[in-house]
Amino acid sequence: MESGESGSRGGWKDERLKRVVLIGAESTGKTTLAEALAAHYETAWAPEYLREFVDRKGALPEPPDTRLIAEGHLAQEERFAPQARRVLFLDTDLIATCVYARYYFGACPAWLESLAHERSADLYLLTDTDIPWTADPGQRDGPAVRAEIHALLRDELQRRGVAFVLVSGSLDERMKTAIRAVDGLLGGV
Repeated sequence: MESGESGSRGGWKDERLKRVVLIGAESTGKTTLAEALAAHYETAWAPEYLREFVDRKGALPEPPDTRLIAEGHLAQEERFAPQARRVLFLDTDLIATCVYARYYFGACPAWLESLAHERSADLYLLTDTDIPWTADPGQRDGPAVRAEIHALLRDELQRRGVAFVLVSGSLDERMKTAIRAVDGLLGGV
């Protein structure tokens, strides 16, 4: 783990359930890895809410949408947590929402910064940009933005002092790295 051995969990209700967030720039395999890890651990995973939000809105978010997006992420987590066994995989979280708010809107609201701190996960798996970018109409900026967002997310995780592991390579290599990290979190299961 690169930083912060203890990941604060703030006000989360079920202390027995570990939260692992897949965080990364667009088109870096977060969803694929979240699904594969959930299958491996026979547990649940919560899809990224932003994707659903953009699909419903039919447009990219604007600054006033930040609250709706944050609330949607939390609702996704609460919806899937009861289905999880020991670990819940989250396809992104509020830390990413903070980074994107700063990147696209110039600032992140103080309430969101605070909530992201309170709700930090037990472990973050930072997906690398070493896989091909895939177009997703209406959802993605393009490959040029990935490296910049990746660096911002890495810096944010370091600044917050949360536990994170960089996952890179093929899906098989990413799975091996992620499983080692999650097994460590779960006590070698």
